[in-house]
Amino acid sequence: MKREYPVLAREGRVHLVAAVAVGAGATWVGGYWSLIVWALVALVFNFFRDPRRRIDARAGAVVSPASGQIVGVAEADNPYLDGAKSLKVSIFMNIFSVHSNLIPIGGTVERCRHYPGKFFNAALDKSSAHNERNAVWIRSAAGETVVCVQIAGLIARRIVSSVQAGDAVATGQRYGFIRFGSRVDLYLPTHARLVVKLGQWVDSGNDVIGFCRPPTDAAATVATDTVDATDTVATVDTVDTVATVAAAH
Repeated sequence: MKREYPVLAREGRVHLVAAVAVGAGATWVGGYWSLIVWALVALVFNFFRDPRRRIDARAGAVVSPASGQIVGVAEADNPYLDGAKSLKVSIFMNIFSVHSNLIPIGGTVERCRHYPGKFFNAALDKSSAHNERNAVWIRSAAGETVVCVQIAGLIARRIVSSVQAGDAVATGQRYGFIRFGSRVDLYLPTHARLVVKLGQWVDSGNDVIGFCRPPTDAAATVATDTVDATDTVATVDTVDTVATVAAAH
């Protein structure tokens, strides 16, 4: 099945074309000095890369919505569920991370809301409450609500989200992008079983954050078919290293 975003995220295509044009101009004018410009072109490509993933389709599995380092794991008051207690996992994305964001668990989008705000360093915990952000509420097949929050950072100034209330979404489905360094906060039910720890590096889609309560009629299986990350199915191939999660289950 054809992927909608092969190799390069659509959000970066204009940037890459512009960077290549500058590189070509630098080569014409500056010769060997243009290698510096081409190094910057490589960085642009690296930032906007959108590799295919292999999604764990076990019932109740919550995959990482972002690639980066886990900078927070704690029980916290969930401001998106009227202060109810939740398990909060925060993932910081630096400029070398894959910046496309994925749906952490399949279900139905209940709500989406954009919050204007500041642009503090996204590695700081205060960014969760004060920075510009976009929250998506997802009700899983088991009837549980998981909230995924894209947070702009010190340099990131644009959050893209392609889902809206009422959409049916699949685990690992690509739904958004944040440009130039940012953060994603994930709020899970308190009974969820986490399999990650503070300081760990996770790959979006490839790694599992934890397990929520599965639907009563769901079979705990791992899918193996290759699919488009934007389709409402659960697995996709990856060109990156596949993180092993079976040992943690």
